[in-house]
Amino acid sequence: MASFVSTLLFQVLLVVSLLDLSNAGRRLTVSVEEQSMLFQYHNGPLLSGKISVNLIWYGNFRPAQRAIISDFISSLTSSSQASLKTQPQQRPSVLTWWKITDKYYYLSSKNKKLASSLSLQMGNQILDENYSLGKSLTRNKILQLAAGGDHRKAINVVLTAADVTVESFCMDTCGSHGSQGKKSKFAYIWVGNSETQCPGQCAWPFHQPTYGPQNPPLVSPNNDVGMDGMVMNLASLLAGTATNPFGNGFYQGPAEAPLEAASACPGIYGKGAYPGYPGDLLVDPTTGASYNANGANGRKYLLPALFDPSTSSCSTLV
Repeated sequence: MASFVSTLLFQVLLVVSLLDLSNAGRRLTVSVEEQSMLFQYHNGPLLSGKISVNLIWYGNFRPAQRAIISDFISSLTSSSQASLKTQPQQRPSVLTWWKITDKYYYLSSKNKKLASSLSLQMGNQILDENYSLGKSLTRNKILQLAAGGDHRKAINVVLTAADVTVESFCMDTCGSHGSQGKKSKFAYIWVGNSETQCPGQCAWPFHQPTYGPQNPPLVSPNNDVGMDGMVMNLASLLAGTATNPFGNGFYQGPAEAPLEAASACPGIYGKGAYPGYPGDLLVDPTTGASYNANGANGRKYLLPALFDPSTSSCSTLV
């Protein structure tokens, strides 16, 4: 299970064995100097074709909070891009960011003309507002929740509310991704809401950082620090899920501590980023919120830089 976390400091992935899955948890306190390694393709399959993203809401989320995430998923589809093309002022878009992953599919295909990328679409949403497994979850319970969604051509995303504790949450991870099953594997993701537990780690730069340079926090684009933090982490996890779904796709460094498409560019959201500074971002003139991508229904989001395998550099939208 590979984890991707939005934090002030720089992170790596730590492998943890769970059942017969390949698991990794992203640490919160590793310096960027340790990350100068060759990004490689390990000949495994990438997610391809039309994939539904099913959202499993665990705990209490307000409808307005659920809309922030669902609009982000909807922003990844080509239909959302069609509307943005008629509104040049709405670029850069979430889909523009996602299209960077197309380069991984091109490089992984033996026949470059037939290289196909992943097409995501909004799937089902499951509400578990009664905390069916309690408010303290182990990794096994996360897997149990993820298994509750559809398995065919799907990514099941478990989203835990701010009052739910999860094993290793805030200690060395803000979210994780992996796969389950032997004959018919399906991909899954877990992301926690860090609003009250560790916003200085998992929701930076929209909260005062827990460690390092104490720069003022930025204004979050959807006026919800916890949910905007979840979007950043979910975006990172989706990129890793697509390009390294089963632990043998694209990653940097050893398999025991891989860096993937987004986690290879930690703490970078715009040009000129450095430790404690996310980079030069767009600012909404009305709200003062910082962002780098426009989404569906007028949404604005802050998305992590993705490693561009064709240039061996971190690619940002602004």
